[in-house]
Amino acid sequence: MIELSNVTVSHPMPEKRRRVVLQDVSLRVERGELVYLVGPTGSGKSSLLKLLYMDLMPDTGVVRVAEYRSDTMKPSRLPYLRRSLGIVFQDFQLLPDRNIFDNVAFAQYVTGHRGKAVKNKVLQVLSRVGLSHKYRQYPHQLSGGEQQRVVIARAIINDPWIIVADEPTGNLDPTVADEIQRLLIGLHRSGMTVVMATHDYRLVRSFPARTLAVMNRRIVEVDPNSLSG
Repeated sequence: MIELSNVTVSHPMPEKRRRVVLQDVSLRVERGELVYLVGPTGSGKSSLLKLLYMDLMPDTGVVRVAEYRSDTMKPSRLPYLRRSLGIVFQDFQLLPDRNIFDNVAFAQYVTGHRGKAVKNKVLQVLSRVGLSHKYRQYPHQLSGGEQQRVVIARAIINDPWIIVADEPTGNLDPTVADEIQRLLIGLHRSGMTVVMATHDYRLVRSFPARTLAVMNRRIVEVDPNSLSG
């Protein structure tokens, strides 16, 4: 499903220097797993997620996501990779001038779908996240938790096999964060692979799963119950 082999990633700095974020990292995630990525801000969690949808390419090593490989990826193939992933961001990135229906439908339109089939699919996924009754409202009319549910609906409308979530509960209070996490776990239990970056250790302890800590440019598997903070 997902495999990183001896991957090193660095970011440019002034004076032509580079800061190494991940060094010689190898990792395998099987189909249907739920995996947390934990670690302090700036440790490389978001960089690792960007490697999965190939918004970032490794300096050395290979990233493989299903049949897609970073060392053979052509720009023309990137949209096909990203359509097979559902990406959930912390800051929602909803279109403020479109209602909830159109925000979710947009993910179908860009893949060429039109007509009644789109309407049925949008209402289906909005029902799945508990928002079918608010499809005519606009993002600013929703709470933060509801907006994140819309983001998840948009992420799953094309039936991805991997959900990539970057701090999806970071802007939410604990009660709402738990609701969003239960929704993601429900998707995982339906068969989706979920890779989620988070700094909310309380959430990881409350909903334990395989947990990988990004630290000192490496990835180490840890016991979720050992996390403090």
